[in-house]
Amino acid sequence: MTMVLDGETLTIEDVVAVAREDEPVRVADAARERVIESRQRVDSVVEAGDPVYGVNTGFGELVDERIERDRLVDLQTNLLRSHAAGAGPTVPREAVRAMMVTRINALCKGYSGIRPVVIDLLVAMLNERIHPVVPSRGSLGASGDLAPLAHLALVLIGEGEATVDGESAVDDGEETTALVGADALATAGLEPVDLRAKEGLAMINGTQLTLGVAALLVADAEQLCRAADAAGALTTEVTMGTTAACAEPIHQARPHAGQAASARTVRRLAADSEVVESHRNCDRVQDAYSIRCLPQVHGAVRDAVAHLREAVTVELNAATDNPLVFPRDALGDQASGTEDAAVVSGGNFHGAPLAHRLDYVIAALTDLAAVAERRTDRILNPNLQEPHLPPFLAGASGVESGLMIAQYTAASLVAECRSVGRAATDNTPVSGGQEDHVSMSATAAFNARRVLQRARQVVGIELLCAAEAAEYLDDDLALGKGTAAVHRVLRGVVPALEGDRRLDGSISDVETLIAAGLLDEAIADSVEDLGRPDR
Repeated sequence: MTMVLDGETLTIEDVVAVAREDEPVRVADAARERVIESRQRVDSVVEAGDPVYGVNTGFGELVDERIERDRLVDLQTNLLRSHAAGAGPTVPREAVRAMMVTRINALCKGYSGIRPVVIDLLVAMLNERIHPVVPSRGSLGASGDLAPLAHLALVLIGEGEATVDGESAVDDGEETTALVGADALATAGLEPVDLRAKEGLAMINGTQLTLGVAALLVADAEQLCRAADAAGALTTEVTMGTTAACAEPIHQARPHAGQAASARTVRRLAADSEVVESHRNCDRVQDAYSIRCLPQVHGAVRDAVAHLREAVTVELNAATDNPLVFPRDALGDQASGTEDAAVVSGGNFHGAPLAHRLDYVIAALTDLAAVAERRTDRILNPNLQEPHLPPFLAGASGVESGLMIAQYTAASLVAECRSVGRAATDNTPVSGGQEDHVSMSATAAFNARRVLQRARQVVGIELLCAAEAAEYLDDDLALGKGTAAVHRVLRGVVPALEGDRRLDGSISDVETLIAAGLLDEAIADSVEDLGRPDR
């Protein structure tokens, strides 16, 4: 398949396919026509010679500096060089690809004034798997993700560094070989371009680092919510809890969409459970909140992620650079330009619409980790666990510690999640005070990515412990249709304890099981009406 980019219909699932599955792309014919028309407007402004920001003036605080026509190419080249001031570890391969596809799609809207030849080179780089080396730190999320996008754009003019069909230059501490931009392009028979008026700014003024990371995050967070529901359902069974709190009428009485979805998932995973039926008329009146309120807590997290999905979906098909180029009749005399073109400065590069929701998702995912850790404790803690379970699930209590320290690790990970602060409210003015309020959206995106990884490890620990607790159920009691599948797939990567052993590999294996989508597949294969998630 070749994905068609038209500036209007890109989805989160599309970004995942390009970023992680290397799906090729091309530009839609209608989008190409819009790009050509937009470039013609910019050319008319250049010919007129009147000062227009982003076309023939300096940038930021230097906006009043007029640039002569014979220096316009130098202006764009110097813009990329000077703004390539990033630091820190490099952006992972998948996030670089997400940046590239989202930038192409934004340019396809036809408001940026860039030539098709520049977009075509970016498309070719993506399809030939030529990935710019992009330092991850340096963006303030206004005027967009300037420094990271400048590092990406340098490769277009033969500068900077890129890897070819490989990982980013530094990925999790491991060095890989990077080539100078021109040499990387040459491996695919491509040549650098000389950027003309407005084109350098069109490449770097946007939210694409934030957006690319956020799009991948949404997909991963939705997957994690499903895994947490599965973990909670299995924990409910092995701790002799009840699924009555997930009954549909309860959630119809408080109709939050996420709450209803989590309750429905637990009901269907635990359907036909002989374990639940075995103690339906026991003396326990209520389960602890971490089990009884699972739909409410997990559902609130689902709703937070849905709120982020909404913003990301809009941003994927938005023009986020500055200035934007319109037909004259769209703005009248509100903007500078010519009889045919209007060039207007605005603030679509500001990352606030993403930054605030990313901060919100950080808090929500932290709570998801927190409730999973509490359920883990109920499985292991001899002061809380059910009589059929040995302390810490150790086969020889005292001589062995079982899974005791797995809960320590979960507690540590939750504490780390809680230590991640809010980014969107932390403003630092730059550019001589011209850019006096910034969004810190890229910081929020990387913070959210870090918290998601930690939360996934915590949910993985709950799954590890719940699977072990299932070994102590009566042999003649069957788990639910879905939870039995969860147990089987877990046992496929992590064997039951036969005495104490190292747990770090088991924790990592379960985390990978979630991240690779294998848990989703096992559930979809066993519980037909839950369906299979996109891609």
